[in-house]
Amino acid sequence: MAATAMATATLNLPPSSAFMSSTPDCLTSSGNTIADMLFHRQLPRPPLRLRLSSTSTRCSYDDNATDSDSILTAFPPNGFAFPSIDNNWRLTRINLNSQRKTKIICTIGPSSSSRDMIWKLAEAGMNVARLNMSHGDHASHQKTIDLVKEYNAQFEDRVVAIMLDTKGPEVRSGDVPQPILLKEGQEFNFTIKRGVSTADTVSVNYDDFINDVAVGDIILVDGGMMSFAVKSKTENLVKCEVVDGGELKSRRHLNVRGKSATLPSITEKDWEDIKFGVDNQVDFYAVSFVKDAKVVLELKDYLKRCNADISAIVKIESADSIPNLHSIISASDGAMVARGDLGAELPIEEVPLLQEEIIRRCRSMQKPVIVATNMLESMIDHPTPTRAEVSDIAIAVREGADAIMLSGETAHGKFPLKAVKVMHTVALRTESSLPFTSSLLGGAATYKIHMSDRFALHATEMANSLGTPIIVFTRTGSMAIALSHYRPSSTIFAFTNVERAKQRLSLYHGAMPIYMEFTDDIEETFSQALKLLLNKGLVAEGQYVTLVQSGAQPIWRRESTHHIQVRKVQS
Repeated sequence: MAATAMATATLNLPPSSAFMSSTPDCLTSSGNTIADMLFHRQLPRPPLRLRLSSTSTRCSYDDNATDSDSILTAFPPNGFAFPSIDNNWRLTRINLNSQRKTKIICTIGPSSSSRDMIWKLAEAGMNVARLNMSHGDHASHQKTIDLVKEYNAQFEDRVVAIMLDTKGPEVRSGDVPQPILLKEGQEFNFTIKRGVSTADTVSVNYDDFINDVAVGDIILVDGGMMSFAVKSKTENLVKCEVVDGGELKSRRHLNVRGKSATLPSITEKDWEDIKFGVDNQVDFYAVSFVKDAKVVLELKDYLKRCNADISAIVKIESADSIPNLHSIISASDGAMVARGDLGAELPIEEVPLLQEEIIRRCRSMQKPVIVATNMLESMIDHPTPTRAEVSDIAIAVREGADAIMLSGETAHGKFPLKAVKVMHTVALRTESSLPFTSSLLGGAATYKIHMSDRFALHATEMANSLGTPIIVFTRTGSMAIALSHYRPSSTIFAFTNVERAKQRLSLYHGAMPIYMEFTDDIEETFSQALKLLLNKGLVAEGQYVTLVQSGAQPIWRRESTHHIQVRKVQS
């Protein structure tokens, strides 16, 4: 059984207490001696100097110290030390561990739907398997769900969540017997009559297409691979001129630049697929073409009636969603920056700015955020990515995305496994170079009303200062999510005895969910957790870890008491 030398930090404050900019009076640990560290509201104190050794940890105030003084460390068990803190309290991260924090979502399709490939993708770094309901049928998706659940059943410390991505109100061209080659300046027509396919006219699947477009509009095919200028229209025909030519194939996706189709966000097909997701207990819905919060609330009401614990991720991909960003994200459980359709409906130069804004808004609301579309597009056909694609992944990681997504790269690409490995490697390398701040989001946390949110900030700052991973025990996942929000430098090992919480946490930045039964004895449960981490090579003997006891549902503690324990792992 794993044993630990321990130091404890205890916070006893009423829920109504104002936000604290607190620091510890003292922290000592030697053998089995435990000293409480009491956080309290106080006037500004002199800068804190922290001394660490393999046998003791002590925090104290030094009246002669300045903010720029170094943190003095002698902490060989964890194998690293920190440089000096500058006036902005920034520390440079030094490879705290090799656990990637940004999660990877893989779309499952013909290239990746076999049992062998799903296993390999999971081992290479897939955290979430995405089912694209625009393709395939319920039988093929059922097979994928069963295989992912089979994989999850074999591991307590690994998990692949399942995301069902609705098709949404897509406007598509009709079937053509063979691709139609179109050249710039050529006349071409779209008709709302079904089944039309000639050299100069194809049908569309949307009756109001005539009303949605106007003379002068630009119609885009597949996000801009081809484009047409609207010249005139009749009762059932839109007459166009080819601006950018190419081969028009069957069932191509159509957008009108700057406009969204006047279709409901959730179609009849989507409701059938959502029910399929409820029946199979998927973990997330990615809801396509969300324009306002109303559709999110409608979905959540349906899930509540079904007693289904499934998170609703909104896809920001329509022009109409941008004015309603705040209310849409507030109503949701997270957001996806779906850059393909977003870049078709809005000027393409706006997409990187919107990506940054959506990530910022989600982080401020403690909602997970996904960056998707074209991240490694060239790897559909080639074994190596472009340098621009590598930079695209790095930018998403640096901006703070919880997850990054592969679409065609893993669904029908030639190199699905290589694509995941590239994404893993680039994300991990980028994370290792990121600076972090002990103030984190600064004043952004002051509006929080629950003590757990405030305590998550203190726990993160302590773990960052000591260079330790965080261990949290959770039933709902709330404390692990709060910790993820503050982006601690090391992994959050989130132990839970609830399978749904384990699945949900797989999407959150830095969280490594692990299923484990809890006992009534706190020390026995702690020891089992540390033993598991030791056996898996996730922590090393002699390393320090930060144990957190807090959250919406108390475990082994009074509701008004929150604990941080700094422990040295001993076998």
